[in-house]
Amino acid sequence: MSTLVERYSIVRERIANAAGRVGRDPGQVKLIAVSKGRPLPAILELHNLGQRDFGENRIEEASDKISATRSEPRVVWHMIGHIQSRKAKVVAMAVDWVHSVDSTALAEKLNRHAVRPLPILLECNLSGEEAKYGFSADHFDSDPAQWESLCLAVESIRPLSQLQLLGLMTMAPVVAEPEQARSTFRRLRQLRDRLAARWPAVDWRELSMGMTDDFEVAIEEGATIVRVGRAIFEEV
Repeated sequence: MSTLVERYSIVRERIANAAGRVGRDPGQVKLIAVSKGRPLPAILELHNLGQRDFGENRIEEASDKISATRSEPRVVWHMIGHIQSRKAKVVAMAVDWVHSVDSTALAEKLNRHAVRPLPILLECNLSGEEAKYGFSADHFDSDPAQWESLCLAVESIRPLSQLQLLGLMTMAPVVAEPEQARSTFRRLRQLRDRLAARWPAVDWRELSMGMTDDFEVAIEEGATIVRVGRAIFEEV
């Protein structure tokens, strides 16, 4: 059985190798350890190994972990799951980052309740799957109405004073091979570049994409943040 230390080391090495293959600095890629369903001792063990960024899907579970780690140095909590409207207030007050802003209404509520400037990413649905959350973006470059809708969302969110718009997030479809997710990651990068051309004053630095099954491909396509849970926490 592998240990948490071994698995974490392997993931870090895989990140470095993926970045190296495309001439990127591994330091440009932030690893978020997805700790949903994981016990606090494992989180603290990872923290002792130098991991600082942790991701949760549900604020109910995250709140206890956030409270328990506030005394630990430099722990950063990322909300990566869908946020119900009625829970926006507690999310805005508790976490350090929100990756899953999928509507202007949610952004406005987060802005209203944030107690400090809150970095956010816009979640984009690039697959067109109805089961996925996010701004519709599967035809952003061929459907003028969809592109205009995205632009209107950015125009509404960009001025919100308590939010820091820093980029985009997506989830690739479940596929048999990691290579099949490449086009989704490439398209998120292309969408970011198109948005950056329209709003050059916005800091579009972050692309949150890639999970346990496909994070290496995501890095090759420009991911600056990868969200990895099983490869770190589950014994193999």
